[in-house]
Amino acid sequence: MKPRAGIVGPRHSVDLISEIAKEYDDNLQLVPFIYQNTEEATDILKKNQSLVDLWVFAGPALYSPAQKSGSTQPFYYLRLDGASLTKTLVEIGYKDGISLERVSIDMLRKRDVYETYHDLSIPCEQVYVHEYSHDTPLKDLLTFHQKLFTDGKVNLCITCLYSIYKQLLSKGIPAYWVSPTRSNIRETLSMAIQQWETLHFKQSQIAAILVKVEKMEKRTDYNLVSYDLHRLNLEIQSAVLNFSESISGSFMTLGVGTFIIFSTRGSLQKTRQQIGTLLEKLSFITDSPSNVGIGYGETALAAEENSRLALNHAQNYDSFCAFLVDDRGTIEGPLKEQESISFGYRTENKEISEKLKQSGVTITTFNKILSVQKRMTNHSITAAILSEWLKMTPRNARRILNGLVNEGIAVIIGEEAPTTKGRPRKIYRIKSEQEIKTEQT
Repeated sequence: MKPRAGIVGPRHSVDLISEIAKEYDDNLQLVPFIYQNTEEATDILKKNQSLVDLWVFAGPALYSPAQKSGSTQPFYYLRLDGASLTKTLVEIGYKDGISLERVSIDMLRKRDVYETYHDLSIPCEQVYVHEYSHDTPLKDLLTFHQKLFTDGKVNLCITCLYSIYKQLLSKGIPAYWVSPTRSNIRETLSMAIQQWETLHFKQSQIAAILVKVEKMEKRTDYNLVSYDLHRLNLEIQSAVLNFSESISGSFMTLGVGTFIIFSTRGSLQKTRQQIGTLLEKLSFITDSPSNVGIGYGETALAAEENSRLALNHAQNYDSFCAFLVDDRGTIEGPLKEQESISFGYRTENKEISEKLKQSGVTITTFNKILSVQKRMTNHSITAAILSEWLKMTPRNARRILNGLVNEGIAVIIGEEAPTTKGRPRKIYRIKSEQEIKTEQT
């Protein structure tokens, strides 16, 4: 299915984009939206989200209106750069014969402007540039040009925003508009198509969700009669079945207290917050520890294998939590937490593997530690922090960190005073795989 691209901008830009987009008829369906000023863009997005799959905007000034719309669809912006400016300068200097030395220019980066002037061998001592950021009020750009012209510092204003171009002309100020180049439009459309296809492929990947309620098969040991056990299992099954229905999944029972759901990555990601809700319901139904493992894959077998790996990590982490393993083998979790860590469980570096083996640390644990360290603002870690995140004793955390130090994988960078009586706590910094590789070379 061809994605529907909403093209938003002034008529000149939309017409140019539409003309070039004909080259992509086999991969893209255009839905043009023309406005008179940028403030209309927010309403355009709000009212027409159901008509498009992605949005292509005529310039970066539409960033703020796009954010205000609340749309979750992908946004793509035509980027104006030195090539766009060169096209305009050629039009001014060679076609219209106007001097380019006393000019005000907005929205472009100063580096792009001055490099363009340098490449064209044009003096730029009296060229004024107002760079644009997403929080720049558009009225500031108009004021920038007006003041320079009124103060006699410039003879000409060049703007990247069509609405400002029209306002400047209406005030009798000589102005030119920088429009995107054809090559830039092609680049943006190609990127939009490619990324949409990648996203569409990911959304259609198979998702396997493995739910495990521990010790259900042993509940008879606790003098629970079989009827009560069946009622409990049916209640748990009902909660899992309702979750399966919410993601349009296919539900199967693998045994007492164990269930698997097959759905798609896209369906699950739309309702991923319900994973936490499911675990909460299970905690109300039974005191037995419950965990969820989610796996993505191109086949049902690959997705199921990843879900079992994810479940294993969830069980080793804590009760009532969920982990995810995607199609690339990246592990993320715990998902029910506001903060989670992502890590891998493989490495291609044999020397790192050997050092980790000597220190008694698995590559998965090493990557977990790196991920925890990345979350710390000072890019360091202590045994206390590590024990809290990885659910281990502080003593075990110290053993792991000191083992990494002994193998040259970590360094001690300082100490911090303890909150209670005791020795100062060592502060460690774990080296990344890239740092270790660099040291090896």
